[in-house]
Amino acid sequence: RFEDGTVSFLDIIALKHGFDVLEKLTGGMEKIKQHTFALAHYTYTVLSNLKYANGAPVVRIYSDTDFSNPDVQGPIINFNVLDENGEVLGFSQVDNMASLHNIHVRTGCFCNTGACQMHLDMSNEDIQRNLQAGHVCGDNIDLVNGRPTGSVRISFGYMSSFEDAQTFLNFIITTRLSKLDAEIPFQSVTKPTTESVPDDHVSFKNADKLSPILQISDRELRNIPSETETSGSWQPPEPEAESIRAAVSETAVPMCRKGGKPITVTKIYLYPIKSCSAFEVTEWPVGNQGLLYDRNWMVVNQNGVCMTQKQEPMLCLVNPSIDLKQKMMVIQAEGMDPISVPLEDNAGKEAVICESKVCSHRVKTYDCGERIAGWLSTFLGRPCRLIRQSSDMKSKSHQKNTKGLSSATNISLSLVNEAQYLLINVASILQLKEHISARLKEPLEIEELIRRFRANIVISAPASFEEEEWAEISIGALQFQVVGPCSRCQIICIDQQSGERNKEILQSLSAARGRKTNFGIYLMNQPLHSSFSGILSIGSQVLPVLKENTEIQPPTSSKEKCSG
Repeated sequence: RFEDGTVSFLDIIALKHGFDVLEKLTGGMEKIKQHTFALAHYTYTVLSNLKYANGAPVVRIYSDTDFSNPDVQGPIINFNVLDENGEVLGFSQVDNMASLHNIHVRTGCFCNTGACQMHLDMSNEDIQRNLQAGHVCGDNIDLVNGRPTGSVRISFGYMSSFEDAQTFLNFIITTRLSKLDAEIPFQSVTKPTTESVPDDHVSFKNADKLSPILQISDRELRNIPSETETSGSWQPPEPEAESIRAAVSETAVPMCRKGGKPITVTKIYLYPIKSCSAFEVTEWPVGNQGLLYDRNWMVVNQNGVCMTQKQEPMLCLVNPSIDLKQKMMVIQAEGMDPISVPLEDNAGKEAVICESKVCSHRVKTYDCGERIAGWLSTFLGRPCRLIRQSSDMKSKSHQKNTKGLSSATNISLSLVNEAQYLLINVASILQLKEHISARLKEPLEIEELIRRFRANIVISAPASFEEEEWAEISIGALQFQVVGPCSRCQIICIDQQSGERNKEILQSLSAARGRKTNFGIYLMNQPLHSSFSGILSIGSQVLPVLKENTEIQPPTSSKEKCSG
């Protein structure tokens, strides 16, 4: 009745063959149900009993059942990860960490806003506040005022194994529990015994592959402290005064900066091709989308989907540079002859409508031609093309959490993810470097670490993470509003000089920042005054204004102290 066009007869014909194959491989749906539920029950049992050293639960599971009956409980587990104080970690940060361990999770509200509202105990007013804060379905706003907007879900299928379940549990344990959190509960839970599989199912004579019936004895479960034993007994620990996570209090606002030294711009980077190498400059024109030509181009695969370093780390080895006098972009890579692309916006060739994850909606672009497409395809070893954003359809600012941004609603964006500029502080880098070096065999150079964070503006401020308390900044004649913190993903794990991955970087950032992955702040341009020149230069002084609109002034004498 609701069919639009021809009935999908080929898929209908394929159904019986698909069920036949499942029957042959697995022994049927009943076997699949037993197998997947056993994995889910095992994971649920361990996950629900993981505790921090202070007795606080590691996760909060959302379920209408106690995972005792496969007839009413499917092989999924929905949860949020908590910190030692019982605060929820945002699902986007959990997703980022899981991706480093090659674990795919689903996050958000799973197209079920009613269940999401019920299990997260959100009122209708909470939903309205989240929408007003810019939260929409499918975005990365996982916390609003410290409360979750969604959760994390893992799912098991007939191809899932006991080793998959242990890999996931190991991920939670290694990222959440320190070595001092003495007992890891699942170490006392033995590998499940399995039912025998009929001989005619030759594909599954290895019983580990399918239908494990998990046998967790009462004795083994007694070794895991029960949820009722600890649910009301733990108290949030006292905050650690020396912890890096307390470096900038979320409530206390300093009245002045230590030492009174001026804050200056030390480095400027633009990234003409999205996710490719940085182009470092000493001064650069500012356009209505940010730094001129920053992320005006991007590489797409044969389906027109944006490619980033997450899928293709070798993109960091593609080195674009801009020659404003010659009006050309020159692209270089090792083993390849340099190739040039004109800077003129050739809107006459625009034909490609590409739906990508750049800004979660269609971006109107035009193709840069066969020559550069062949060059990139040869270097990357896969079919791809270079496309450029069309000048007559610039991407509008995402409706993110831009509280207090009066002029941001109609600000134009290039092919960036979040905002026009990303700013980082050298002092914050140095403090983070100490934590990362302690976890790595070979310490990172400061320049390498700066490049990993792919900022547009690098500043030198006296105090680490003081940038997170700013509401606005001015650099010369340019005025910027702070949009919010940058939540980091796995791209910072990629060495921008070699393309090699090291997941310790993101894990170190998470541990150092109190299990958060924020680093750097997003900026938006306030409208430029026509009488001022829109040039950003190294050495320019940065004048910040605090979130409470109190301008930071240096002390009048060395004896004066900061009051906050």
